[in-house]
Amino acid sequence: MATAPSLIAVVDDESAVRTMLGRVLPLAGYSVAPFATGEDFLASLPAALPACAIVDIHMPGLDGFAVLARLRNAGYAIPIIFITASDDDSLDKAAREAGANKLLRKPFSSEALMAAIAAALTVAET
Repeated sequence: MATAPSLIAVVDDESAVRTMLGRVLPLAGYSVAPFATGEDFLASLPAALPACAIVDIHMPGLDGFAVLARLRNAGYAIPIIFITASDDDSLDKAAREAGANKLLRKPFSSEALMAAIAAALTVAET
């Protein structure tokens, strides 16, 4: 019996990013749940609990750090991969301290994304 593909939430206010990841992730065997806002993503829980979430740091409304904080405060241990177009070096440290599994800077390669997801899912299983 085949297992269902892991659900990956994509939380980004840019529709082009959601569309691109919505095409790339299924090619790697994942299913995708796209969200334009952190609020929409949080409202979807726990009905659709993803194995991992890819979350943009800079979004209107709740930013990525606020989304991660609310997840942890609610008791969700969903691995988080932050993505950003910012070149602010302080975000690396801030992302680690907040508990993100990885920070990827846009544009990132499919290989870097798949490696980050694989590592996040491996950590989540332990």
